Amino acid sequence: MAEKIKDAEDRLLESMFEVAPVPDDGFSALIVRKIRRRLWLRRLAVPTATLIGGAIAVKPLTGFLIAASSLSSLLPQDIVNSVVALVPQAQTIVLGAMLLAACMLGLRTIED
Repeated sequence: MAEKIKDAEDRLLESMFEVAPVPDDGFSALIVRKIRRRLWLRRLAVPTATLIGGAIAVKPLTGFLIAASSLSSLLPQDIVNSVVALVPQAQTIVLGAMLLAACMLGLRTIED
């Protein structure tokens, strides 16, 4: 009941803080649009840079693999056999690393 009774000071305070909203003429919508655009640019920048860097790195990587395979003939046969035995495990390790990276990127995307 005490909340409903207003004295002169309450009415004066209400009149002082009572103002009409400031017209923004679409300013708020423009700011929100810019922020969303920047967020999408930031989200797409790293994957795009990764793809471009990977495309550039393909040729040197193939040259490196060719050079490494030619050097493998210089290694003793027992070392080559032990490395060949690790190849299936290496595929599993690479797959696990890729899944870990995908999960971390997914969590980062969810946080944003």
